Parts: sequence; structure tokens; C-alpha cells
Amino acid sequence: MAVTAFNPLKLASSPRDSFPSISSSTSYSVSLISFGIRNSVGSPLKRCLKQTCSVRAMSSSSSSSFGSGMEESVKKTVADNTVVVYSKTWCPYCSEVKTLFKRLGVQPLVVELDELGPQGTQLQKVLETLTGQRTVPNVFVGGKHIGGCTDTVNLNRKGELELMLAEANAKTDQT
Repeated sequence: MAVTAFNPLKLASSPRDSFPSISSSTSYSVSLISFGIRNSVGSPLKRCLKQTCSVRAMSSSSSSSFGSGMEESVKKTVADNTVVVYSKTWCPYCSEVKTLFKRLGVQPLVVELDELGPQGTQLQKVLETLTGQRTVPNVFVGGKHIGGCTDTVNLNRKGELELMLAEANAKTDQT
């Protein structure tokens, strides 16, 4: 797999909300190589997550191995981050989940699929293969897929989401 161009994706808070997001307007297929999130000082549920991102853009001609490479990148992203939300900017269910995490004092890594162009569609297909879920938001906590908006809200109502977040933060603190 030859790297034909480097294109660091901009990780910035959008004016609409305070969540870091990943977006790109290039015509390259994007492989998310590594995301590292480290917690800052605070209680397990009030951690502000700081992120770094290394991204490699590859030519579309490498698509034969691209799917498996993208799958590995998703697995690594989910494993390396306390909370990951695969989202679309226009989706009200995605907004609800992002608002819920904000209320809980958690800043998830948000990947806005609709801002990734064709790569967002490919990434959504990879997520469907990995999780069986076709829709967004596609939410992961502590490396574990918890579902979409309804699943996340229900876990919060039962008090289970906060326990999962505390558990995930405890694992992060041990490493």
C-alpha cells in the first residue's frame, strides 16, 4: 500500500458544538492510523479528553486491501479511545447522543462521516460489518459497541452508561 499524499485531517471543535471531530474535503481514501486520547485531571465522568491524530491518505487505487485496513483502523480507534461516536452532522439522533455525553462531562471522539466524502460511506459500511448496525450514531464506550441513540439513552436512564464510563476511565488510568 503506497502512500501517495499526506493529508492531516483537521481535528477541531466546530462552532455548533464543542466536540472534536474529524473531517476532510479531499478525494482521497482516508485510513485512520492512530488516535490517542489521554485524560486530564478530574473525576472519571468529568474528564476532558485530549486527542492527537495521525492520518494517512491513500490513493483510491489501493481499494482491494483498503476495507481490511480501514477495519483495523476502526478497531484501533475504538480500542484507543474511551468514547467514540461515529456521527453525521445533520442527524438529530447523533446530536442527542453528543449532547448527552456533554451533559455527563465527557468529550467523545466524534467522527463525522458526512464530512469525509466517499470515505465516510466506506467507513459506515465497515462499521456495519463490525457491529451489524447500519445507522448513526454508532457509539463505542471502553472499546465496546453499545449501539445507537436509543441504546445509549436507555443505558443512561438505567445508570449503566455512567458505570461503563467509570470502568473505561479506570482502565485508561491503569495504562
